[in-house]
Amino acid sequence: MSNKIPRVPVREQDPRVRVTNFEEVCYGYNLEEARLEASRCLHCRKPRCVEHCPVSIQIPDFIRQVAEGNLEEAASIIAEDSSLPSVCGRVCPQESQCEGACVLGVKGEPVAIGKLERFVGDWNIAHGSLSVEKCPANGKKVAVIGSGPAGLACASDLAKAGYQVKIFEALHRPGGVLEYGIPEFRLPKEKVVAAEVENVKRLGVEIETDVIVGRTVTIDELMDREGYSAVFIGSGAGLPRFMNIPGENLNGVVSANEFLTRTNLMKAYDDRYDTPIYVGHKVVVVGGGNVAMDAVRTAARLGAEAYIVYRRGEAELPARQEEVHHAKEEGIAFHMLTNPTEILGSEAGWVRAIRCIRMELGEPDASGRRSPIPIPGSEFELECDVVIMALGTSPNPLIASTTAGLETNRWGCLVADDNGQTTRPGIFAGGDAVTGAATVILAMGAGRKAAQAIDRYLSDQPA
Repeated sequence: MSNKIPRVPVREQDPRVRVTNFEEVCYGYNLEEARLEASRCLHCRKPRCVEHCPVSIQIPDFIRQVAEGNLEEAASIIAEDSSLPSVCGRVCPQESQCEGACVLGVKGEPVAIGKLERFVGDWNIAHGSLSVEKCPANGKKVAVIGSGPAGLACASDLAKAGYQVKIFEALHRPGGVLEYGIPEFRLPKEKVVAAEVENVKRLGVEIETDVIVGRTVTIDELMDREGYSAVFIGSGAGLPRFMNIPGENLNGVVSANEFLTRTNLMKAYDDRYDTPIYVGHKVVVVGGGNVAMDAVRTAARLGAEAYIVYRRGEAELPARQEEVHHAKEEGIAFHMLTNPTEILGSEAGWVRAIRCIRMELGEPDASGRRSPIPIPGSEFELECDVVIMALGTSPNPLIASTTAGLETNRWGCLVADDNGQTTRPGIFAGGDAVTGAATVILAMGAGRKAAQAIDRYLSDQPA
């Protein structure tokens, strides 16, 4: 069975204009566009899109309501499984999840599920909060560490189940990676992040900022002194990785984590803020994931000539195709099959260039990806004055080091089972703190699973 209606395109800012500002790139659908796109859904008897959604949103059901113009009902259906539809509609890799499983994509274009979810989420923000059914209060307290996607999802589900939930956030604004890691031009902070965090708070969830668990308070103190019956750790993965090559200690070398935090959370792109940031004239971003795309596109918007250096080919880029496409439209230069070997500095100790070597792809490695192999004699220098390392992150060891009985693996991630249960009873974890840096929607899925496990755990405890 097929649908001959072509996929409805999404209006976007002109690349020549948007590279000069931090306003959102995609404008999203209007009502007419959303209803037309929603009409493409075949409403499969066994919807594969739902199976491939990490939080199991009832996708055909909400799309049917969009097609009929019943937006409040569409929002209500999504709210049963997701507290962050406007966020997920913008940043989730739908092409490898729900849309990747859409049967229309076999011979044509899949339904634009992400854009429709965004449309419904934005409509709900503009038209007020939904009344979500909650179980009666059960008198039990649960602490959630971290207000990123895992923590927000876990807290939302626990609040709906009748628990008294409090989130402890280390930074001065809630949202975690949604606030500090993803640029304004992809995810507006006030319009979207703050609004959806507010929806979580309306469920009765309390959020306390500027609390560093492990320093301000320990998990043992939360449980023994403050009466929390269980704890969920959704503290993310904010510890950046480097290459350990010569020159990484030069002035002008920075992690993507710091660069994006200064820009996003601390508003370095806004002249009304005094946040210091050094961009230079030519910026090289090392890496090929979404964080690398965010960093290089941010550098371009701050006035630099920006480049991507990645050791594999374009087909192996882990970033979303949409982000790569937008980066190319904005004039970002890609140096593929290229690997840095040394960062070169001036006499004053500042970056002046990065030395690289050309690579070729050999046999697949253990993950199935073809391993890059250096080509002897192919070294060259790329002039630059800033190098941004976007090589991934790992969890901060603070919580594990201050909490007895919590085991970590060799990458520093907390050890937890599929339900989020750690090696210590009553303490659960999920998201990047367990898996290392991954996607927003996978973190949300882990948070929801942990909420169910916490509910089962506490239901078995004596009152």
